Amino acid sequence: MAERSEQPGRTPAGPNVPNSAAPEDWATIVRHGLVEGALTLVLLFGVLTIVRWVVGPSPVSATIPQIHLQLLIIGICVGIFLALLILSKPGRLSGGHLNPAVSLAMWRFGVFPGKAVIPYILGQLVGSVLGGIVGRAVWGPVVEELPIVYGALQPGRGWTAGELFLAEAAGMAVIVAIVGTFLQNNRLARFVPWLVGFLIGAAIVALGTTTGGSENPARQFGPAVLSGHIDFLWVYLTAPMVGATVATIVLNRLHQRQHRRVLTHRLCGTRADGSRLDG
Repeated sequence: MAERSEQPGRTPAGPNVPNSAAPEDWATIVRHGLVEGALTLVLLFGVLTIVRWVVGPSPVSATIPQIHLQLLIIGICVGIFLALLILSKPGRLSGGHLNPAVSLAMWRFGVFPGKAVIPYILGQLVGSVLGGIVGRAVWGPVVEELPIVYGALQPGRGWTAGELFLAEAAGMAVIVAIVGTFLQNNRLARFVPWLVGFLIGAAIVALGTTTGGSENPARQFGPAVLSGHIDFLWVYLTAPMVGATVATIVLNRLHQRQHRRVLTHRLCGTRADGSRLDG
């Protein structure tokens, strides 16, 4: 199979990898969007569960009351959980984005169809709300109360919307830049799920007491809507999207100069049939 020809300002999919192509027909796009919704539901339920037992009233919070140690536990647990979701069979099917900013970035990299971005984002946002609802049904009214409040994030005291926007955008730009760089290389691509988990976990640990360390519009959407804490919701929704866009613009220009390519929209670093890119 011949390589795809480059389009101006876009980065084509990997060379001679016919099964790395993103879904193009609407039936597949909708199906994969629903899978993204289900994955995000599981992610948000998992995050809420972790927060409920690490921060809420429990033996863990009683033994480890220090917020920074609690954030370390949350970061490690969420990072591992996220990586496993990306590597799961549903994650391999849809690409395991679980984040509107990631879906936007993959489109801007040129390895994901633009018409699939909105269905993916809708699935992720709906899944976020449903994850919170399931968490409330399983864990009861304790998740509605402080300090859990459905796991909604709030910036640290004294933080302005502008400062929060810059921090969230910069954090997402760094994540997209690193992930995009790994996806350029066959040998590095297979480590992307664990890389994503590490980066998100690190953001939680480093930014948990300041910005909250969201870096994912879907991570905040459901908790904020369910808890009513929507004061900064617009920042948590838009800043990661802006950061992702800026990172892809920079990387696309570097790709053109260095003749590199993003290989796949799948964070698990595989072709559509599940085979490894370096196989």
